[in-house]
Amino acid sequence: MKTLRLILGDQLHHGHSWYTKTSDDVLYFMAEMRQETDYVKHHIQKVVAFFKSMRSFADWLTINEHTVIYYTLDDAKNQQDLIQNLQQLISEHHIEKFEYQLPDEYRLDEQLKAFCEKITIETKAVDSEHFLTSRTDFADFFKGKKQIVMEYFYRDMRKKYDIMMLNAKNPEGGKWNFDQSNRKKWKGSPEIPQEKQLENSVVAIYEMIQKAEVVTIGNIDVENFHWPTNRADCLKLLNYFCEELLVHFGDYQDAMHTDEYFLFHSRLSFAMNSKMLHPKEVIETVISYWRAHKETIDISQVEGFVRQILGWREYMRGMYWKEMPNYRTLNALNNTNSLPDFFWTGNTKMNCMKHAISQSLNKAYAHHIQRLMVTGNFALLTQTHPDEVDKWYLGIYIDAIEWVEITNTRGMSQFADGGLVATKPYVSSGSYINKMSNYCKGCAYKVSKKETEDACPFNALYWNFLDEKQAYFKDNQRMSMMMSLLNKMDKTKLDALKNRAQAIIANPDKY
Repeated sequence: MKTLRLILGDQLHHGHSWYTKTSDDVLYFMAEMRQETDYVKHHIQKVVAFFKSMRSFADWLTINEHTVIYYTLDDAKNQQDLIQNLQQLISEHHIEKFEYQLPDEYRLDEQLKAFCEKITIETKAVDSEHFLTSRTDFADFFKGKKQIVMEYFYRDMRKKYDIMMLNAKNPEGGKWNFDQSNRKKWKGSPEIPQEKQLENSVVAIYEMIQKAEVVTIGNIDVENFHWPTNRADCLKLLNYFCEELLVHFGDYQDAMHTDEYFLFHSRLSFAMNSKMLHPKEVIETVISYWRAHKETIDISQVEGFVRQILGWREYMRGMYWKEMPNYRTLNALNNTNSLPDFFWTGNTKMNCMKHAISQSLNKAYAHHIQRLMVTGNFALLTQTHPDEVDKWYLGIYIDAIEWVEITNTRGMSQFADGGLVATKPYVSSGSYINKMSNYCKGCAYKVSKKETEDACPFNALYWNFLDEKQAYFKDNQRMSMMMSLLNKMDKTKLDALKNRAQAIIANPDKY
């Protein structure tokens, strides 16, 4: 039976069971399409990385004697639309059966389901064989429970996969979570090893994208592209993380610094989200390295890393499939403001925002605290509409695919889901940023000041947010202390804070 198998751009899983056998009757199809480049304005590095990785994967399939039909963006046959391309291939190659791996984005899942309902040939959807949970495991785990708490899910995953467990009930190290040990400020030491260099030229792909006039954001070094775009480079990056960065990863995973983009972070999120690396192999590789080097690497460094992948990553995907499509419409705090223009340029006098945004534009990367407590914090404090925040986060980061982006942004960062992901909004004044970074040094604003013109904007915005959103948090136990402090604040002082905050919200690009 002549079969057409679709491989999407984030399904580059070398270990999938599809590829264990070759057959002259199976055609694999991959395509670079305007449908995917244009549904949101993406970072140029993100578009380049996916196209380069897809081509590398297609080459690997061909080397392993699979038959591949690959449409580049400028291919004359490319209809730039997934369904039109599939219809064309089914007709042209007399396809009798269509198969695809379950997509991880709801829009593509709906598109392919609708397509399969219309065509007359046999169809089959298979698992992508990447995640450690199914789409429904998360919903099943929390069914009947009053609260959805990541820690319980994480512990269950540790037990289920026997990861860092002494026995069926007890974790290694005597604790499930070493998060309290993962909050150090980096002050210039220990020394951060030089970024792992990957020999990647993407000139041809970049020129093709420019010629096609695809609208993108951000900057790129086409001669020295620093993201992995094939499995070999992904493995090099994984090994480099183990050998050079793991020893201090946990300690400084929340730290931020003007002189360092990556600190001790692995830069493996794109490799995993495109499926070039499997999460289980990443976890097992890191744990194996730790076990061989326990005399120099503390368990807290490893557990913090494992928790991000085994816990948070799977948790967010489960939330996505449990709550979509309604999740993308949630705006529990009724925020309506526009995203400031400086989110697209980095042109702001706020040092923390300037560095976090400029880094994002230059590297297509920012780590979780920069996303959550700097850019996300500012967007929430200025009461920006979550739709606008979603578009920015989905476009600017190389690892942003909707299943992981929207739950982190609309949920964890913007509290637009009303508390499904996070039990309280992650907002702070400038003090937290000062605690975890050196951003406040040399800033045009003073983190120690509150209401004056030279005061850190985060300070006034924070108290204004708490005041304006009191009704939403009156029953939130985790907000009770801050609400108590708010209610005890001198009215004159609060009015001064609110006046400054309103001026910032009215014209954020002035600051």
